[in-house]
Amino acid sequence: MATYEDFRKIELKIAKIKEVNDHPNADKLYVLIVEVGDKTKQIVAGIKNFYKKEDLIGREIVLVDNLDPAVIRGVESNGMLLAASDEKGISVIGPDRDVALGSIVK
Repeated sequence: MATYEDFRKIELKIAKIKEVNDHPNADKLYVLIVEVGDKTKQIVAGIKNFYKKEDLIGREIVLVDNLDPAVIRGVESNGMLLAASDEKGISVIGPDRDVALGSIVK
């Protein structure tokens, strides 16, 4: 079981998807370039079967911003977007109004 202190270690921030590219080594992954406040990051996300590239560009998302970098099928990922999943598929989580990029999610 996670404690409140464990949860506080996770940095959730608002980011905007600026660019979406196919992953060179995986059919179900995208490589996303996201803007988080004053920095840009690359993340890998397994959402290709559920979203078209054009539907993601410009979308604001919730990003786990303080994960250690991971190499996913040969491409470095520097964060993770939050999404819900059910029998209908994946739904990317984001704010319901414009929020300043880099804002902390509590």
